[in-house]
Amino acid sequence: MPYKALLLDRDGIVNVDRGYVGDIGRFTFLDGVFTLARHAVDRGFRVVVVTNQSGIARGYFTEAAFLELSDWMRGMFLDQGVELAGIFHCPYHRSGVVERYARDSFWRKPNPGMILDAARRLNLSLSRSVFLGDQPTDMEAARAAGVERRVLLCSEDDPIRQEAATSTIRRHTDLIASLL
Repeated sequence: MPYKALLLDRDGIVNVDRGYVGDIGRFTFLDGVFTLARHAVDRGFRVVVVTNQSGIARGYFTEAAFLELSDWMRGMFLDQGVELAGIFHCPYHRSGVVERYARDSFWRKPNPGMILDAARRLNLSLSRSVFLGDQPTDMEAARAAGVERRVLLCSEDDPIRQEAATSTIRRHTDLIASLL
């Protein structure tokens, strides 16, 4: 039977979005992300990170640096009792300066490619899954992929934005009670 998943965007959901975070020194976990992830795992969800990483195409950091940072992040989640089922990233952007990555991609959100590939590789039921993101493109990608619950995280000073979201929250812990 396919698994349900808590699909997480990275920048702005897992960590503070400082713009093109490509190394450990600029990476700070957001409050509540580990608590939310543990709660999800305890309720039978697989936790998966799905992230656009145009900083690779733009030449701000290499894909190898991103993968090193991802391995460290995976280890930090393990230290908090959560095994990440997968980390999926899109290094492509049509305005990239690194020729190999300078193109459009079906993987780049708002396209659903990363989510669909994660579902295929990890045997996920997207209709039973939850996507947590902080951008309209996250919600659009999740809707296009068939993710039933799309939750948009809005900061305290942002207006609540619905777009393709099925609900909005202000803090990670606001989602915990509904993951039953």
